[in-house]
Amino acid sequence: MPGIGPRSAERIALWIVRAQSDYPEQISRAIADTRQAVHPCALCGFFTTDEVCDICADSSRAFRGRYHSLGGKISPLDHVGPEDLRIKELVERLDREKISEIIFALPADVEGEATTNYLVDLLKNRPVTLTRIARGIPAGGGLESADELTLYQALSGRTKL
Repeated sequence: MPGIGPRSAERIALWIVRAQSDYPEQISRAIADTRQAVHPCALCGFFTTDEVCDICADSSRAFRGRYHSLGGKISPLDHVGPEDLRIKELVERLDREKISEIIFALPADVEGEATTNYLVDLLKNRPVTLTRIARGIPAGGGLESADELTLYQALSGRTKL
């Protein structure tokens, strides 16, 4: 399981084997039930238990744009390539729906940047504006707690007042 190292996996396995209660069975049932009930939203691909997720179904939300979940980031070290993501579905949505702008909201890490760069290169010749969400210092945050990348992005993304 992601995030579980060998020592943690060993402790979990020992707990499962030694458990005097039915907690392991309850966890097993919860995992099985979740795998049966949760599936991709028919519109955006994010997780839902319905046909359409709560975000896509909510007509009262402030931002009226459409969402599209890629289902991850390009990560060669984890053997995740573009073909493993919902990029084909994004291109199909561009062909099918009237979309004027794509706002990328991927993490500011190496994999997020690689994924954004891949998508920008793939979509740059299409009649759609490509932008990314603003990044930088959060409101109420101090400069002393910001890392070098956050400071760089905050300074490079500044706007004229």
